[in-house]
Amino acid sequence: MIKLILTTLFVLAAIAVSPLLIGEKGYILIAMGDLTIESTVVTATFFLVVLFIILLFTLKVLKGGVKLSTGTWHKFAFANKRRSERDYRKGIAEYLLGNHQQAEKLLASSADKSHSPLTAYLVAAKAAHQQNDSVNAERYLQLADHQGQNVKEHGIESILVQIDILMANKQWQKAREMLDNYHTHIGHDHRLLAHEITLSIAEQRFEHAIDFIAKAKKQKAISGDQISGWQQAAYLGQFEQLVHDKSAQTLEQYWQGLARKLKQDNDIITAYCQVLAKHQLTEQLNQLLLPVIKKGKNTDLINQLKTTPLAAPSELIKVTQQHLQKDQHNHFWLSCLGHFALSDKQWPLAERAFHSIASSAEPLTSLDAKGYARALSEQGKYQQAAELLISL
Repeated sequence: MIKLILTTLFVLAAIAVSPLLIGEKGYILIAMGDLTIESTVVTATFFLVVLFIILLFTLKVLKGGVKLSTGTWHKFAFANKRRSERDYRKGIAEYLLGNHQQAEKLLASSADKSHSPLTAYLVAAKAAHQQNDSVNAERYLQLADHQGQNVKEHGIESILVQIDILMANKQWQKAREMLDNYHTHIGHDHRLLAHEITLSIAEQRFEHAIDFIAKAKKQKAISGDQISGWQQAAYLGQFEQLVHDKSAQTLEQYWQGLARKLKQDNDIITAYCQVLAKHQLTEQLNQLLLPVIKKGKNTDLINQLKTTPLAAPSELIKVTQQHLQKDQHNHFWLSCLGHFALSDKQWPLAERAFHSIASSAEPLTSLDAKGYARALSEQGKYQQAAELLISL
C-alpha cells in the first residue's frame, strides 16, 4: 500500500512538472454532439490517475476488506433484530420466574422481529391470562393465529396452548372451532382428547363427552383421577339433563340400559344417587343404596354418598344401626350414622354419633368435625360448635 502511494505521488509530481519543463501545457478537446469539453493535458491526466487510484483501492477493499465491511454493515443493519431476540429471551425468562407483566411487555414488543413470533405471542397470551387480562390474551391469540398454524412446523403444542387459554376464558365457541379444525389429531394425541372431553362437558354435550371418556380409558398417559373427575361430571350432567328435559322414568330407563360394568363404577353410582336425592326419588335411591349399606364392603362408595343430602334416609339409618349393634365403637359406621342423621334432621342422634368418635383416641376427620358442629349449632349449642370449628 505504501508503494502504491509513493508511486502515485511520483506520477502526480511528474505530471505537474513536465509541462513547465517543455513550456507548453497542451489541450484536450472532447466533442459529443453539441457538447464540447475542453481540458488541459495536466487536468485530464490528473483525473485519470485519480480514477485509477480509486479503482485500485476498490479492488483492494473487495479482495481483503470484505469481511470487515460486511460485519460492520451487518452490525448496523440487524441491530433491531438482535435487540428483539434479546428481549424475547428475557421475556421467556421473566415468564418462568413468574413476572407475568414484564414477560408480556417484552414478548409482545419483540414478537414480530424474533425468530419465533408464534411462541412469543402464545407466551404473551398466557402471561396476560395469568393477570386475568382476557382482552390482551385474546388479542395475542389473534396475532398468533396470523402466523399460521402448521402442525408439522410448530407441533400440536401451539394449538393446545391456544385452546387452553380460550377455555380458561370460557370462550367455548372459539375453542370448539379451533378444536374441530384439528379433530383428526385426537386419535394421535391424548392432550387433544382431554381438551375434547373437558370442552364437551363445558358445552353440556354430556353424551358426547361420555363417548370420548370411553376412549380416554384406553390411554395410558391419562390418569385415573382425571378420568374419574370427567366421568362423574359427565354422568351427573347427563342424568340431570334427562330428568330436567324428559322425565324420571327416562332417567331410570337410561340407568337400566347402562352396561353392568358402568353400573358398578363408584363415580357413576355417586352421580346417579346425587340426582335421585336432588329430585327426591327416594324409592329408586333406596333400591340402589340399601344393598350397598347392608353388605358394607364398598366403603369408598359409602364414604362418597354419606354426605349426600337425602330426603328420607330412615331406612339407611336402620341398616347402619344394625352394623353398630355388632361393633358399637366402629368409627366408619358411627360417621355414616352421624351424616345420615344430619340428612334426616335428627340432631341429637347425629350429635351422639359424632361424640362417640370424638371420645375415642382417634381424632375427628374434618368432614366429621363439621358435621358435629352443625348438629350442635342446630340445637343452639353455638359456643361448643364454634370451639370445635376453631380447633380444626
